[in-house]
Amino acid sequence: MLAQRMMWIAWPAFLVAGMLETLVFAVLDPQDLQWFGRPLPLSRQAVYSLSFFVFWILAMVSSGLTTLLAASSADDHQ
Repeated sequence: MLAQRMMWIAWPAFLVAGMLETLVFAVLDPQDLQWFGRPLPLSRQAVYSLSFFVFWILAMVSSGLTTLLAASSADDHQ
């Protein structure tokens, strides 16, 4: 059951992270990004990779909270 719940969390989050990555970097060029007024010392590929994992983690937190709340709600009704 744990593996199934993890897939309920990870797979939709992966898809959302991919869509966010596409949308964000269709508008922004990683080379134009700055951190405290200085250009990022990372390559484009590094920025793409890091941002994908940040998006994926944030989406997993969201999916995990939804799964947790749905499980808690189902437990209350029984």
